Amino acid sequence: MDSPFDNKHMNNDFSLALLRWFQTNGRELPWRDTRNPYPIWLSEIILQQTRVQQGWDYWERFMRRWPTVEQLAAATEDEVLREWQGLGYYSRARNLHAAAKQVVAMGGFPDTLEGIKSLKGVGDYTAAAIGSFAFGLPAAVVDGNVYRVLARYFGIDTPINTTEGKRTFAAMAQSLLPPDHAADYNQAIMDFGAVQCTPQSPQCQTCPLMETCTALREGRVGQLPVKQKTLTVKTRHLIYIYIRCQGCVAMHRRGEGDIWQGLWEPVLVENERLETEDAAVLNRLRSSASNLLLLRKGVRHVLTHRVLLADFYLMDTDERPPLPAGYEWIAEQDRDRYGVPRLVEILFEAVEGARR
Repeated sequence: MDSPFDNKHMNNDFSLALLRWFQTNGRELPWRDTRNPYPIWLSEIILQQTRVQQGWDYWERFMRRWPTVEQLAAATEDEVLREWQGLGYYSRARNLHAAAKQVVAMGGFPDTLEGIKSLKGVGDYTAAAIGSFAFGLPAAVVDGNVYRVLARYFGIDTPINTTEGKRTFAAMAQSLLPPDHAADYNQAIMDFGAVQCTPQSPQCQTCPLMETCTALREGRVGQLPVKQKTLTVKTRHLIYIYIRCQGCVAMHRRGEGDIWQGLWEPVLVENERLETEDAAVLNRLRSSASNLLLLRKGVRHVLTHRVLLADFYLMDTDERPPLPAGYEWIAEQDRDRYGVPRLVEILFEAVEGARR
């Protein structure tokens, strides 16, 4: 069978059709109105694991607070994490802050693919997006939308999350890219996947490519792209104890090597770690049933690789109990200055509900 790469006429028709579609159907997004690499880079980092509708608000928030990369670099990590709160995948925020400092140290944004990829948190896709949108570099983006559009149109069933699949789709995407229209083409194929060739209920009957789409012709639209199942989801059981004493709350910053690195949380007991000395201290707190109020039980919070089941407790006390290493007392009125994961936000909401 001939490879799709071999049919240049077919490939040119595909690319031109996407560019024509983009002229009337492309999304109007604020970071597309500029060639300034800072807002473009910021949008790409935010949208790595986030839907456009949600990410848009965060992009505007960051741009209002830190209009330049120099201002972002001068912020503290806590400030950046606090603004990021609710977006998840907090390593993106830490990488964003670190990369801003890199850019300042370089004297400005690098304008080559290798230079852009040297920034913390920037991989092949993000570098291609920034490079083409800001500097017109002829580099093809390959994201979920691109995988889906190419897999369906050309009928490719190589799993997209394998080494072979990544290599195949990257080469195909680059072969289809019109070098003089890299930015428009990259935006076109991403928008096409987001608006027309969607994961569920794609608009096949109004698609400009319907007559030449392999998946539509063969009845395989719902089967492509193919992805190998490799994800093992684990369940973790957490017990949070919100200890309040004389206007202060016991909190600590999460360390490296686990979820939510660098974010803050109240006293935590994790069932899987009850054999540790710190957990023994926390269990003594739990045994203080006279002033321990169960706020919510079995709160389910889903992350990519795990499901968290959390119980929330509130302890009001007039004397500060002994705490495990790393915890400190902060003024409750200053609590919102600290970046916390969404699950802890839910705990805070439960605490406020108990006041009423």
